[in-house]
Amino acid sequence: MLAITRAGRRLVAVGERGVVLLSDDDGGTWRQGRAAASATLTAVHFADSKLGWAVGHLGVVLHTEDAGENWVLQLDGQRAAKLAVDAARKEVGDAATKSLAAANALVEDGPDKPFLDVFFEDALTGYAVGAYNLAFRTEDGGRSWHSWMGRLNNPKGLHLYAIRKIGAALLIAGEQGLLLRSNDGGQNFTPLASPSKGTYFGLVAGQGGELLLYGLRGRAFVSLDAGQSWSDVDTGTRNPLSAGMRLDDGRLLLASQSGELLVSRDGGRSFKAASNGIGLPVTAVAQSASGRLALATIRGVRSVPAPASSS
Repeated sequence: MLAITRAGRRLVAVGERGVVLLSDDDGGTWRQGRAAASATLTAVHFADSKLGWAVGHLGVVLHTEDAGENWVLQLDGQRAAKLAVDAARKEVGDAATKSLAAANALVEDGPDKPFLDVFFEDALTGYAVGAYNLAFRTEDGGRSWHSWMGRLNNPKGLHLYAIRKIGAALLIAGEQGLLLRSNDGGQNFTPLASPSKGTYFGLVAGQGGELLLYGLRGRAFVSLDAGQSWSDVDTGTRNPLSAGMRLDDGRLLLASQSGELLVSRDGGRSFKAASNGIGLPVTAVAQSASGRLALATIRGVRSVPAPASSS
């Protein structure tokens, strides 16, 4: 399983072969939802307790209106490539030729580019981002999607691993230290000074306005001014940090590809190892309604107690 989230009191996990798993007892037992594709799913996000989206390989975007019971296909790689070409043909200026070449390459390559993250601001406006600058936006809940690749200042076509709303801004984190920010409601994304050239896998917002950035080699950085400046965080590990979240009590949690769980009580300024690591690569983490942690791993979903508040 590669991604997990909470939809109301339900846990929803997605992963290889298009598998969707649902739990209504805080991760104690699981059953399978009815997905509309067999491609590997890499990310899942819910706008509320019922409306959710999952994205993955072959450029697929799936949508549910019943908390994950049933899913429909909204977009695939072939349609995405055609949308990218249509959008590039409307561009003007120096970047238009390069945009059209990149879009035509999507058509020629076929649907081999995966989406790697999905985020919805509300029930209507959402984004799907992925490999090689793959970026699409919808303003009608996914009934129609629009190529947003030309709105991102990413000339190298670097991979986009995470998109989140932090305060009033939208941030994208990606390959080789890529950081992009939009201050105009997602219309345009411009580069943000990055504290590292290493790849970032995720972003977490602290309850006090802190912004935590994490990725390869156990590297993490915290910003107290919306990304204008960054401080290096000693996480105590050199293993890639593959998942992160803010717990219900405000603490920040990071998980590594070796199964370590790291907890911060000071808004990401410092981390301590928790005692309940599982020894398996963790790909995503969510907190159940009862407070337990649900960890997506290469061997399914594992449910463990949340670290004690004194951790």
